[in-house]
Amino acid sequence: MAMAFNMAGISRRAAASLLSTHFRRISHSLPLLVPAGGLNRRLFCAGSVAGPAEVAVPAGERVKEFQKRLRIEEVKGGEDGGASWIGKELCFRGWVRTCRVQSSVTFIEVNDGSCLSNMQCVISSDSEGYDQIESGAITTGASVQIFGTVVPSQGSKQNIELKVTKLITIGKSEPTYPIQKKRATREYLRTIAHLRPRTNTFSAVARVRNALAFATHKFFQENGFVWVSSPIITASDCEGAGEQFCVTTLIQNDTENNFTVDEIPTKKDGKLDWSQDFFGKPAFLTVSGQLNGETYACALSDIYTFGPTFRAENSNTSRHLAEFWMIEPELAFADLNDDMACATAYLQYVVKYVLENCKEDMEFFDKWIEKGIINRLNDVVEKNFVQLSYSDAIELLIKSKKKFEFPVKWGLDLQSEHERYITENVFGGSPVIIRDYPKEIKAFYMRQNDDGKTVAAMDLLVPRVGELIGGSQREERLDYLETRLDQLNLNKESYWWYLDLRRYGSVPHAGFGLGFERLVQFATGLDNIRDAIPFPRAPGSADF
Repeated sequence: MAMAFNMAGISRRAAASLLSTHFRRISHSLPLLVPAGGLNRRLFCAGSVAGPAEVAVPAGERVKEFQKRLRIEEVKGGEDGGASWIGKELCFRGWVRTCRVQSSVTFIEVNDGSCLSNMQCVISSDSEGYDQIESGAITTGASVQIFGTVVPSQGSKQNIELKVTKLITIGKSEPTYPIQKKRATREYLRTIAHLRPRTNTFSAVARVRNALAFATHKFFQENGFVWVSSPIITASDCEGAGEQFCVTTLIQNDTENNFTVDEIPTKKDGKLDWSQDFFGKPAFLTVSGQLNGETYACALSDIYTFGPTFRAENSNTSRHLAEFWMIEPELAFADLNDDMACATAYLQYVVKYVLENCKEDMEFFDKWIEKGIINRLNDVVEKNFVQLSYSDAIELLIKSKKKFEFPVKWGLDLQSEHERYITENVFGGSPVIIRDYPKEIKAFYMRQNDDGKTVAAMDLLVPRVGELIGGSQREERLDYLETRLDQLNLNKESYWWYLDLRRYGSVPHAGFGLGFERLVQFATGLDNIRDAIPFPRAPGSADF
């Protein structure tokens, strides 16, 4: 095709526009031509130089449109129990929970993980794929795809069932499949954490955990907070407790176990030579994203972090994890009262969200895990939160004359038994906030009160768990913060950037931290925190 343009008297921009318009008009009828060497070289306009051979690039096939898949929960989760779907032809994919072969029909219970309920599928011998049942391919744990028509159920346990027209086995399940109809202990299920989501308990926990995470983001986003990704690797200790995992390349990853300690670089005095490490200095897995969160709060006003944190605390109990997730909002231009108000509103919001959106799962927990949990959570949503000082709490515990395992004395931290007694017995199930703790038992960054003995800290206590949220107003005064670091023998050079926030436009600010797994425990009634996270990490346990 010959083309000629008279460019005389027009600007470069106009000429470019003219050429662009023309080529758009004819491009639909021409194959795309590119140099044989590809597009990774510059093309120059030079009439006297012959270009490389040109090849046509095929148009390719269009990627199909993504569509939301139909789940069992969508069909059975409505108020009518699925009655509105009767007569419709549907397809489900999932895993076989049970397969009961009878003389005339076979009942297959299929679950796709979207809800607690199974879809009862009724298949007769004339259905396509029935031979897979006869061959023994359809067993507990097998994955299947089932087509059929929704019909009213003949049984009393469900409103509807699927009359199967076609059955496809996607993946067979061997006879050694460890999850059978007989109930297994949660201790045993921890040893097969890769399969335990297929049980009623842990699929329900996963859905509630998901709902709590979604509600967390929803609450903060609706209230103008900005989500900030805090680093996992850090050179500072937020809590000042020293219980951190060290991140180093000085010890090589040697799968054949040929590495010896003599190969670790050291100085003349025998100490580790951190200058040869990856970061040139000691580095650790973070115990909190708070300090980093404060930097963004002092620029964006209100932020929150939500990510994994780590503690190298050698505690093998039902309340501790080595890896867990933390929710940590920071509010600029805020004091402790603002902090307590935010923590209260957040907790009530996410609990209410779970009660309204995970009804079937919550009924399961109320029946099988903790009787009365729905009422307990409703109390959190409906009752007023109470606040009292640490000093008043100590006096209250002493006057109770109750014999506790751990001593009660001003200056000692409250233990779980003390916290639960206050919220469960003294205040009848209402959440309680204890404030103004002795500074000696709290972290360096908490703002010192005028009495010189306490700091503006708070712990939010709930029934059955005790402390669920811990927060404080942060120390915004540079001289106070430097003095506190010196008192605790913390290296100020490691916190130079944190101190800078107090040098350049410091503002009163506050925040709190919430262990997400502890929140999951609280909302599900689980006794052991290792059941509140998909793959628990604890002393001596890092499987999966």
